[in-house]
Amino acid sequence: MRFATYRTGNTRRLGVLVSEKLIDLGRAYYLLYSSAPPEVLVDLRKLIDSGSRGLVLAELVVSEVLKELKSSSKLAEILEREVVHDPERVVFEPPVPNPSKVLCMAVNYWSHARETGTEPPEVPYLFVKLSSTLVGHRAVVTVPRGARRADYEVELAVVLGRRGKYIGRSEAMDYVFGYTVFNDVSIRERQAPLPRSPRLGSRWLPGKNFDTSAPLGPVVVTKDEIPDPHNLRLGMRISGEVRQDGSTSDMVFKIPEIIEAVSDGLTVEPGDIIATGTPSGVGLGSGRYLKHGDVMEAWVEGIGVLVNPVHFEQ
Repeated sequence: MRFATYRTGNTRRLGVLVSEKLIDLGRAYYLLYSSAPPEVLVDLRKLIDSGSRGLVLAELVVSEVLKELKSSSKLAEILEREVVHDPERVVFEPPVPNPSKVLCMAVNYWSHARETGTEPPEVPYLFVKLSSTLVGHRAVVTVPRGARRADYEVELAVVLGRRGKYIGRSEAMDYVFGYTVFNDVSIRERQAPLPRSPRLGSRWLPGKNFDTSAPLGPVVVTKDEIPDPHNLRLGMRISGEVRQDGSTSDMVFKIPEIIEAVSDGLTVEPGDIIATGTPSGVGLGSGRYLKHGDVMEAWVEGIGVLVNPVHFEQ
């Protein structure tokens, strides 16, 4: 299934993308069963947390809507009008709008390591993006005033589906709910070590965390639709020009190793996001950074395209 969180008017909705249409799960449940929808049908994090129960219920609702739409009943007309939405006419939010953690891999593609002259780390090396920096598909990424080297990074993001700690790599994939597209927007001069204190290392907070610096979406695809996440093409177009074009097969550390490292002392929770790194082609490697008015199109095979225009604050 392909889940999206979006708004029509002032109402936040949880939908399933079917044949290029969004089916509003909560409203559909109300119209089908004349009852208030359970929380799992209006909040993706709650659906994930419910385990198989939420997925089964979502599948049932979608099946009933599709069956009803084939009829010529009055209910079919109401469902068509109130439940089925055009993705081009809604406001997308991050598909998981309130994750407790957003964790990101640094230097996890061999090609990216080569282009930046960086030796990949011996173990998975992670940093944090604050969940408040997340924005959805088509949202404007606003680069803070004074920033000069704003950069982009397309990434496959893992959405975790279970709570756990000290998860071994042999069982790690059992903790995956699904996958989405992530764009790790950075300000490279703010990420660089301080000249007088280089031993303190990269400055992850100012370099990687500013409002709107973490586009996510447009959908979360459940893992059953992605049989091999380590064999997906992914890339980035900037204002129509291909800048990144790689494959997840180029990862230094695969997803099970990353989950094992993340959960070594830290409890992961349903809805947590792990961004798995980026291939070559970023501005840091080429010297070609984002400009005011650019449009970023990050894409991952089997998931979709995450589009975000760029605005530089004056």
